[in-house]
Amino acid sequence: MSDATSRNPVVIITGAGSGIGAATARRFASQDYDVVLVGRRQGLLDDVRRGIVDHGGSALVIAIDLARDDSAEEVVARTLSTFGRIDVLVNNAAYIYTGLLDDVTVELVDRHYDVNVRAPLLLTRACLEHLRRSPDASIVNVGSSLGSIVMPGTMLYGSTKAALEYLTRAWAYQLASDRIRVNCIAPGVIDTPIHATYSDDLDKTYADLARRVPMGRMGTSEEVAEWIWIVASPPTSWSTGNIIHVDGGHVLGIPESAGG
Repeated sequence: MSDATSRNPVVIITGAGSGIGAATARRFASQDYDVVLVGRRQGLLDDVRRGIVDHGGSALVIAIDLARDDSAEEVVARTLSTFGRIDVLVNNAAYIYTGLLDDVTVELVDRHYDVNVRAPLLLTRACLEHLRRSPDASIVNVGSSLGSIVMPGTMLYGSTKAALEYLTRAWAYQLASDRIRVNCIAPGVIDTPIHATYSDDLDKTYADLARRVPMGRMGTSEEVAEWIWIVASPPTSWSTGNIIHVDGGHVLGIPESAGG
């Protein structure tokens, strides 16, 4: 642990190099949180950190693959070495591959569950001792509307997000007596770089995704980040165990005008 504990609350955000994670980091930094940026890509994390520091904030970069067995302990150790405390954990990192049951391999199953379920579970466990010391401890899991509805090819990703929703409720129940709140924000179709990881035609993919949303458009990372901030912040201190859909109505079904 550092000799001098930060006066500011400290948030750890996984998948912080782009999209929802980066927007969430900027949102917390704007509220005077010290931010720990966790992800695999050093360059992207450095860019996010630079933007936060340029606006007077403080951020630590930890470039690491969260599927590694020792990643949780390393993230916690480096956070404590720099800031001396942990107040909020945002489990946002995710892996997605689209394909049908015929396409599934052991490697794909392992990668989805290692990154989307095992990693947040182990990182949360590693943070618990330190969250228990915080006056405003909060855990926010970033799920997906695909944890509640079926879209072709998203079987593995959707099943991991459904698991994360269950973990949210289980942790909220267990940790309520420790005054650690646990909530889940479940975004719908958001304009983030993750879509480029599985699509060769982004224009076609974006058009198809937007037509599935009753509100008629994709969401933005900043809209999701605002909800993550809301459920983690002290004013919502009596709220725990919630799954909040931030999805333009995606879970309600495809609009009739869009067809089946």
